[in-house]
Amino acid sequence: MKIANPRAAVRASRPASRSGRPHVIYLAIGFPPAAKSCAYRMRETANLLSAMGWDVTVVTIADASWEREFGLDYTLSESVDPRVRIVKLPLVREDLETDIRAFSEHRSLDPQGWIADLRKRAQAQFPEPVFGGWRDALEKGLLEVHRERPADLLVTTCAPYVNLAATWRLWEEFRVPYVVDFRDGWSIDVIDGSEAFAPTSVAGKWERKVLDEAIAIWSVNDPIAQFYRDRYPHLAERVRVVRNGFDEDSIPEIAKRATDGDGLTFGYLGSVNFTPAVLDAVLTGWKFAAESDPVIARSRFEVRGHIGAGALRGVNSHMELLKAAEPWGVSFGGPVAKSDVAATYARWDALVLILVGGRYVTSGKVYEFAASGLPIVSAHDIDHDAASILSGYPFWTGAVGLNPRRLAESFVRAARFALDATDEQRQAARQFAQTFTRGGQLEPALQEVTELARGSRRPAA
Repeated sequence: MKIANPRAAVRASRPASRSGRPHVIYLAIGFPPAAKSCAYRMRETANLLSAMGWDVTVVTIADASWEREFGLDYTLSESVDPRVRIVKLPLVREDLETDIRAFSEHRSLDPQGWIADLRKRAQAQFPEPVFGGWRDALEKGLLEVHRERPADLLVTTCAPYVNLAATWRLWEEFRVPYVVDFRDGWSIDVIDGSEAFAPTSVAGKWERKVLDEAIAIWSVNDPIAQFYRDRYPHLAERVRVVRNGFDEDSIPEIAKRATDGDGLTFGYLGSVNFTPAVLDAVLTGWKFAAESDPVIARSRFEVRGHIGAGALRGVNSHMELLKAAEPWGVSFGGPVAKSDVAATYARWDALVLILVGGRYVTSGKVYEFAASGLPIVSAHDIDHDAASILSGYPFWTGAVGLNPRRLAESFVRAARFALDATDEQRQAARQFAQTFTRGGQLEPALQEVTELARGSRRPAA
């Protein structure tokens, strides 16, 4: 999307502050109230920067854009520091438009051809097929925010990776020092662990160029960090592991001990971003457990979260599988507002952690699940980074892969944990996760870049 008048396009929550505090721009597409898992990390980053003495301007996209995707959760915004200024650019994903009255003739007659053309146009601007077309508007919007009040630091979080183009533009024109929070990385496919693109590709040249000038490069786990240290040895000292973590307001008080008279309640909370085959394996494992164990037979399995985006929201293969499993005590309850997360955990007796990928993937939910003190059934690859986090957690049933029979055994084991654990054991389980508070993970990294930016120094290459 191109913006002819960037000044008119920038919609801010309030005028730019002139407090005398240093100014940081936080380029964070997915900031609250976007109903995205990344919103939690973004909210904490902005709040901590403000607490550290920065005037914070968040640059994101309009709320209406998220209504096309996973939706909005305004309770996420309630705990954003009121001093944080939010600028929303009117960018949307055209491919998620569901009103056929807005379709062009080309899209109406040849929807697949229209999508292919849209992707080509996007990649002509920046090597990212879905978001590359946002480059021009992001650059203009970021420059306008800086001209209104010059930034002393830019923190850029990806995805989308087209954010890197705007980051580079601000560096080229104004030499604003910046941090790249990759989270999952760009040149690595975190699902299968392979290289996503070669260093000599267009994307590879973009990545190298931008990272060369960054004062810090963040990732969410050690395997991704090591990938970048190996790929760019001269930048190894700038690469940091800045893990996700749990939000303390999402963790309930320890509930009363479970009894099996009416069965137990197992729960999954999170975006359903895994394949239907993965969900099918989990539900089949649940059915096998119900057939073999009387406690599971009397129990329930609730799935909560977002399923599908745009026209596929709530109407997809995942929903068909969930509906077919209803006779086995399976139900889908939709997304959970951030303000209701703690109460949702409080109703459950055990949790089901369903994840994609392997050793390069660490879901933010793993920290929240561990902090709950509840038994955890793992439904993911055995060689998964979540397993390294949960190793030593007393109520973890272990990583058994996605074999339904092995998952059935895990469901039964989790039920025994829920029924037999003492209050002291459950308190000890909760204590296991205390090193993974979100603020505790982010604060040292933010303090470091604050010192780098304020001291006008760079780590040696």
